[in-house]
Order: sequence, then C-alpha cells, then structure tokens
Amino acid sequence: MELREYQKNILKTAKEKNTLVILPTGLGKTLIAFYLIDHRLKFYGGKALFLAPTKPLVYQHYVNFTKLFSYPSAMLTGSIKNKKRKEIWEKSKVIFATPQTIANDLRNGLIALDNVSCIVFDEAHRCLKNYDYVFIAKSYENKGKILGLTASPGETKQKIDEICKNLNIEKIEIRTRESKDVKPYLKKVKLKLIKVKLDDEFLLLREMINNFYLQYLEKLVNMGLMKNKHPSKKELIELNKQLSKNKNFPALINLAILLKLHHALELLETQSIKALYLYLKDLYEKAKEKGNRATKQLVNNLDFEKIFLKVLELYNKGKEHPKLEKLREILEEKLKNNKEFKAIVFTQYRDNVLKIKEYLESHNINCEVFVGQAKKRNLGLSQKRQKEILEEFRYGLINVLISTSVGEEGLDIPEVDAVIFYEPIPSAIRKIQRAGRTARTREGEIIVLFAQKTRDEAYYWASWHKEKKMYRLIEKINGELSKKDKKIIKLDEFFKNR
Repeated sequence: MELREYQKNILKTAKEKNTLVILPTGLGKTLIAFYLIDHRLKFYGGKALFLAPTKPLVYQHYVNFTKLFSYPSAMLTGSIKNKKRKEIWEKSKVIFATPQTIANDLRNGLIALDNVSCIVFDEAHRCLKNYDYVFIAKSYENKGKILGLTASPGETKQKIDEICKNLNIEKIEIRTRESKDVKPYLKKVKLKLIKVKLDDEFLLLREMINNFYLQYLEKLVNMGLMKNKHPSKKELIELNKQLSKNKNFPALINLAILLKLHHALELLETQSIKALYLYLKDLYEKAKEKGNRATKQLVNNLDFEKIFLKVLELYNKGKEHPKLEKLREILEEKLKNNKEFKAIVFTQYRDNVLKIKEYLESHNINCEVFVGQAKKRNLGLSQKRQKEILEEFRYGLINVLISTSVGEEGLDIPEVDAVIFYEPIPSAIRKIQRAGRTARTREGEIIVLFAQKTRDEAYYWASWHKEKKMYRLIEKINGELSKKDKKIIKLDEFFKNR
C-alpha cells in the first residue's frame, strides 16, 4: 500500500526521532508504524515490537501486517505457556502483544529488549501512571526508536507532558482533518446538532430528584467541604478521593449518596426511563449487601421511594425519552433514501444500548448491539461474536450498530455514513475517536442529539473547548521539545569541538 503525502511526512520524522503521532481515526496511523518497522528491520536489524491494549487490536494489527510484509511474525498473549512464549520471542522478527504480557515477561526475565530496534505503542494516550506501557518504555530507554500512536493524547498539558516523558518523545506529529497534507484525501463531513425537549413528566421527575440531591449537597456545603453549589461529576469524584485519604466517613456517606443521585439525574436527562429504572432497581438490590451503608441510607429514605414509584409508573406505561423518537425519525428517513445506509449510534451506558435496540427493532430498523466482553444483565460479546457482527455490518446485513465505548478505540469498524452521538460526552479524546468513524472515502455526517437545558448542552461545549485547547497545548509542547532538541545538538557540538 502506497503511503499518502502526510503519512510520508510523518514517517520521515519517525525514522529520525522518537515520535508521537496524533492523527484522527481512520487516517492510517498503523500503516506509518508498519513502514517504520520495515525501515528499522532493513537498516538496523533486530526485532520490532508492536503493542496494543487489547487482544482484538493485537490480532487486527498482526493480520494486517502479515498481509503486507513477509517478516517472521507472531502474537504473544498470556494464554500461551511461558516456555512457548520464550521460543516465539526468540524465533520472531516482529511481535504483536498486549502490554501486560510483555511487562510480565520482562519482570520474570523471560525476554529482553536489547535486540529490539523499535517499539510501537498503539493508543499511546494510555501511557500514564502505572499502566504497563510506562514500565516497558522505561525498560527500553535509549535502545532504539519509539513510535506512539493516538487519535488524541489528552486534554491537559500535564497529561500530554507525562505521555511524552514516559515515551521519551522528541517530536510530536499532529494532523487534523483541516491539515493541508490531509485535506485532499478526505471527504466532507456535516455536523448536525439536533435538540429535543423534555416534557412535563420528565421535568417533574427531574425536579423530584434534584430537590433530593440538593439536600445532600447542602450537608457537604455546611461541613465546609463544598463551595460550588453546582459541582461537576469530576469535582465530586476528586472530593471523594480527598475524603477517602482523610477517612472522613460521615462526609463520605453523604458524598456517595450525592454521586448516586447525580448519576440518576444524568440517566433521566440524557438516556432513557428504562436505564434509570434499572439503575434504581440495582440500588435496592445492593442495599441488601453487608456494609453498603450509603446505599441503605438512600433507599430507606421516603423521598427516594417516591422517586422510584414515579420512575416505575413511567416505565410501566412505556414512557420514552424524546431522543429515542428523534433517533428513529432520523434513521427511518436515511434508510428510506438509501437502503445501504450505515450508522453507528454511540451511547454511554449498556442499559441504554438494550433499550435503543429494542425500540429500533420494534420499528423494523435492522440493528445490533456492539459492546465489550464483560457480562452485565447477560449483555456481553465474546471476541468471536464481535468479529461476526463487524463482518455482518461490513456486508450490509446490519444497518445500524449501537455501541458503547468499545467501538471508539482502534477496532477496524467499517466506514459509516453517519456517526450519531446519542448524548454529547465531555471528553475530547472520545469525541475525536467517535467522529473518525465517518467521512473517510465518502461524505459523512456527525449527528449529535441533546436534550435542551440539561447537562447534554454542558457536555457538548466542554468537549468542544477541550479539543481546541488540546491542539493549542500540543503546539506549545512541540515548541518546547524543539528547543530541548536544539540545546542537545549544541551540547553535542560543544563536546565534539573540545
């Protein structure tokens, strides 16, 4: 496969320096890595190691690489016995593996990185804190070339700096859909923001939950632990970490209840009555467990009982979130005009995935869920079934995939005509990954559904601002890396001339 102009430009840098490549999903980050591996093996010999965070991704990269290059290649996973893994490592020129497998083998002295001429870290935004990427990169220091791949490295300077430091990055190569050398290869993408209104029954229920929420918020304010009367979920989680360190148990119980009510509000405003009903029902089940003091205190409250009965009433009469009806209208219109139309609907919660599928199927829309392997309410897909669903989607047997975050990162999902956000998300990383599923070889649409005057609006603008900020930060960090590089070159020249 011939490289595109921007891929050639990025590869040129990667041959010379440890490089972090930031490129939207679907624009061929992996191909750049494959050509770098080929270059390093031809001119420097040794081995190459390609790391990816999940087994399906490892398998995908292994299959794609072996279609293009004939180097002795293999996959390493923890399911292979130690002796066999060592044998595979010694015989192979290119190894594809999860970081957990390689980190464990390094710690146990089963393998060494001395003969590795380059390592590729896929989904490099994970290279933070105690993730195994960090240990592997430190074990590899100054032994060869490092290439990090990501659609988005993070939203703060601290995170991006940490990734660069952990991977010993010398240069960042970033491209967006608007970059000069990328633009000629992409098709137009339309962005549609579609607003829906919550009706009176939803608003009444929201008021009931919010009033209950404010009771517990007031307790934390009175304790002097919370100044902001409209805290974000992130602020509540940070306070929870702080209180856990101080072992302030009365405040922790109040905060745990507050977080549960915050989540209930989010489900009501942005998801579905079914998702909210299942969550509240789960709380009743958890209250039966020993030691679950916060949950017991919550469900034994008369206000909570009133809320649950109201949710049960709406659930039993089949009350739907207005987003569901709008989603159906959009898909019916698209399929009416194009029977081969394909879309991915992204949603945050598994309970809502099931509701969306059930609702769309009742209106004869050909759809399937796409979730991870973990079992919850008997909803969990094996790797084999995930592959089957993607093949069915590729060949038009399914028109709509309803996916959780498993569809955002890395997997080779066929290009779609539309990416539909069932709800906006406050994360720039996830927004970029979702959006990259469309408008590669043909025109596409990004459709964002949001309920007016809810946290949906706040989340949409949060991710928009974070993305803009991220690009400014990367430009700044790249400038800092260039200055550092120039200083090193000057020092090298100084010592040569002595």
